[in-house]
Amino acid sequence: MSLDAHDITLLATLQREGRIANTELAERIGLSPSACLRRVQRLEADGYIAGYRAVLDPNRLGYGLQAFVRLQLARHDSDSVERFVQRVGDWDEVVACHALTGDMDYLLHVMVQDLDHFSRFLLDKVLRPGDVADVNSSFVLRAVKAGGAVPLPQR
Repeated sequence: MSLDAHDITLLATLQREGRIANTELAERIGLSPSACLRRVQRLEADGYIAGYRAVLDPNRLGYGLQAFVRLQLARHDSDSVERFVQRVGDWDEVVACHALTGDMDYLLHVMVQDLDHFSRFLLDKVLRPGDVADVNSSFVLRAVKAGGAVPLPQR
């Protein structure tokens, strides 16, 4: 499916304002409410819209420390990689994990309460099983740009 100008505007608006009422969305993009709703439903069904969520403030929830942790696995066989991937999925502190190219295998975005919490997380969860060969952590001083929207094609 190709996206037209209405689709692009609709997606851009929903990325910024996921709770916008269909009637207001329709008015902004110049469609009837029923036509707008059909487009949203089609974009959802076709996988352009993967879901909706609330953006929470980590500081208000007690997560005063964020870190980016780059790590390299000791072994790269499929069983070791799968075991690590499953473990990461169980770690509540990890809000994102990306497999990388280059000298490190994974980049973890970690949110914890404080440095003690980070130390427990790193020592007890990341390093304890012994399948991580190298770890490098960087702490976030401030977010300059975060939670950005997916760039959309220009129409």
